[in-house]
Amino acid sequence: MRNITIEQLHGEQKEIAEIIGLEAYQKLSQHYSGCSIYIGKCEQIDRCQRDAEIRQKFNGNNYKQLATEYGLSEFTIRKIVKK
Repeated sequence: MRNITIEQLHGEQKEIAEIIGLEAYQKLSQHYSGCSIYIGKCEQIDRCQRDAEIRQKFNGNNYKQLATEYGLSEFTIRKIVKK
C-alpha cells in the first residue's frame, strides 16, 4: 500500500485509522478491501467470556449459586450450561 497519512483519509476511514493506528488500518484495508465487515459490541464479547466462566464453574448442581453470583436467573444459567 502506498505511503499515506491519517490526514489524507476522510470520514469513517480516518476515524478508524485514528482509533487503531495507521498500520493496523492499512492491514484491514488490504485484507478486507471493498468488503463490509461487522464489528460486534463489547457486551457480546463480555457475555461470551462470562458464559465460558459459568460453564467452567458449573459442577452439575450449582445452578442457584451461579445465578446469584452472576445476577442471572437459574433458567438462564441452565441455558448457558446446556450450550
